Amino acid sequence: MIRAVVFDVGECLVDETREYGTWADWLGVPRHTFAAMFGAVIAQGRDYRDVFQEFQPGFDLYAERERRADAGQPEHFGEEDLYPDVRPMLTQLRADGLWLGIAGNQTVRAGGILRSLFSDDVDLIGTSDDWGASKPDLEFFHRVAAVVPFEADEILYVGDRVDNDLRPGAEAGMHTALVRRGPWATIQWHTQEAKELPTFRMESLLELSGAIAQFNATGR
Repeated sequence: MIRAVVFDVGECLVDETREYGTWADWLGVPRHTFAAMFGAVIAQGRDYRDVFQEFQPGFDLYAERERRADAGQPEHFGEEDLYPDVRPMLTQLRADGLWLGIAGNQTVRAGGILRSLFSDDVDLIGTSDDWGASKPDLEFFHRVAAVVPFEADEILYVGDRVDNDLRPGAEAGMHTALVRRGPWATIQWHTQEAKELPTFRMESLLELSGAIAQFNATGR
């Protein structure tokens, strides 16, 4: 049975369109050009951080985050950046009696924002900076399994990326769900791995409650 659901952050709960737009502005690159390069890098199976290297070789993402903060332009997301299905989905899953968590590749600063947004809605909020382990490293998923009060095969990890979320989550023994939104899921959706690997494929997080209920009743 699935007893716990843990969510990725970017392009799962949070629409990062505005945030990546501000990175384009910071680099002095037209937003549509930045977005086009972003898609090209993903389609080639490269790390998204390579996008920044294409425009500014030697770009240090962590250092630039600090520079942005010092300049009064820190990375930020808020209630207005949440996908519209997020709040009703969390309410429904909580009513279903499921244990809920949020865990993604996020900075300490982003972790603070997540806690301000979701501390009353979920049982756990963890970030890669908190744990010193980042996806797709299996250690990240072992950290998730260690703090969830159920076995790995009772955890559903929900994300938008086959490479970063589903593949390592499944390798760690978890069930996985792929939500079709954002650049990664849109590009990866029709790949064989995206069709065969996840326990669930969905267009909206609102499909989770019914999918989990059916799985728990029938095993599929």
